[in-house]
Amino acid sequence: MAFEDPGDGSLDYYPCRYGMSRVLFRGPRRDLDRPYVVTLGGTETYGKFVPEPFPALIEAATGLRMVNLGFVNAGLDLYLKDPDVLETASRARLAVVQIVGAQNLTNRFYSVHARRNDRFLRASSYLRNIYREVDFTEFSFTRHMLSTLQAVSENRFEVLAEELRAAWVTRMKTLIASLPCKTLLLWVANTPPPAPGRRSDLAHDPLLVDAEMVAVLRAQVTCYVEVVASPDAVLRGTSGMAYAPFDAPAAQGLPGPAVHRQIADQLGPELLRLF
Repeated sequence: MAFEDPGDGSLDYYPCRYGMSRVLFRGPRRDLDRPYVVTLGGTETYGKFVPEPFPALIEAATGLRMVNLGFVNAGLDLYLKDPDVLETASRARLAVVQIVGAQNLTNRFYSVHARRNDRFLRASSYLRNIYREVDFTEFSFTRHMLSTLQAVSENRFEVLAEELRAAWVTRMKTLIASLPCKTLLLWVANTPPPAPGRRSDLAHDPLLVDAEMVAVLRAQVTCYVEVVASPDAVLRGTSGMAYAPFDAPAAQGLPGPAVHRQIADQLGPELLRLF
């Protein structure tokens, strides 16, 4: 799949919609009249700054029709609260569900934007009572807020973290159950899922998700694939990525084309087997 160069080094993602949804996904828009595989997930699935993300690579290698419903910084609310997106996903013959972080979802402690799930909207009275010394009007993004709250009090933060983990598991179960097709659960990171003892580590993505949580979900899906970026792929960094100069810091924190190739190489055979 080729992408035009807009002229500043960045990509044209050919944004498109499915159904009446207001969410703009990465295009070109795919024909839904023939059997397809749908990919749900965050920035990695969308392929930010990557000319050919892993769904496009899989389609080229296998001939499977791939519908990329990944969205930058997506949380589970993006799918569960948008009937048109969920309907598109439910019509697939096979669904890939990327494991995304637990921070970008509305819960008892705070609310997030319905589409831009990484955008913090408001804290509940419960959270304000726990952190009386914190001015929540200073936060625009969930990750910034969580890092600040953990720095203020690790003990109080664990109360919030446990709520996020519980809410995440419940909603992941709901999302998977809402897909009548076969489902493949996908872990993509630089390390395997951490043991529960590392739960409060906010330095690694997917945020606040551990091996225990993944194990709960594995019993509910058709297949589980764990992609841990190889040292060689990580060393290649942004090589082959396309971005404007001011996006360089953001690009350095995302998987590059070498990692996407690794994901495609691992996923392709499994998808062919399941399809």
